[in-house]
Amino acid sequence: MKNTLRRCVALLLAIVPTLLPVAASAQAQAPKIGIVIMHGKGGSPTKYVAELAQALERKGYLVANLEMPWSGKREYDVSVAAADREVESALAALRSKGAQKLFVAGHSQGGLYALHFGDAHAVDGIIAIAPGGNVASPIFRDNLGDAVAEARKLMAAGKGEEKARLADFESSKGTYPIVTTPKLYLDWFDPGGAMNEVKAAKTMNPATPVLYVAPTRDYPGLRKIKQLMFGSLPANPLTKLYEPNASHVEAPSASVDEIVAWTSAVAGAK
Repeated sequence: MKNTLRRCVALLLAIVPTLLPVAASAQAQAPKIGIVIMHGKGGSPTKYVAELAQALERKGYLVANLEMPWSGKREYDVSVAAADREVESALAALRSKGAQKLFVAGHSQGGLYALHFGDAHAVDGIIAIAPGGNVASPIFRDNLGDAVAEARKLMAAGKGEEKARLADFESSKGTYPIVTTPKLYLDWFDPGGAMNEVKAAKTMNPATPVLYVAPTRDYPGLRKIKQLMFGSLPANPLTKLYEPNASHVEAPSASVDEIVAWTSAVAGAK
């Protein structure tokens, strides 16, 4: 018995050193992942997406947690095209730090914007977490129709570059005032523009997979259009619907493990 035990121990000691280089080599070959994270409407990098960003950093991801034009402080201070350039710059910075695979993730309006960004920009994957803010939806038209009409009226009067008191809408807080120029306002709130949810989904680059996060306790309106939105995405074998048991604001934190698993799988497959 003792001799058998000694032989087993000796065999393990002989095998382990050969396995360690293989494990180290596999870890070294895993591509470094960089990810841009964007908050929701009226939010900031320090609120609902903060835990997600911190968790990914702890797992070795290179992370850019951005404050976007729809934050509570910025109030749509630049155009959609300028916002695209902000994300492009963040991706370039991640690449310069060693990121080999790049992903763009957003929560709520950030998720909708992420789908828009995936249309014309080459990234390895898009993560849309409880995407919302569809300016073409009936609820937005009902709540912001007057503000959109006012912005158009001001544009027609040659006041498109002058700041004005207009309005925004969010399910949890209703309609509230914002101050921006009519020109910028219409860039973000035109029902046929970039923040048209179904349009953003349909025009996604088919080569770019999407992780669509639809929390089971999301706002009723977003739960209602979940299948329409996910079904509008171009076919891609790596595109996935994930439904965590979480509310709208809990969705980023509840998706950490799935985001790690999905981005790792996509990075390894591409």
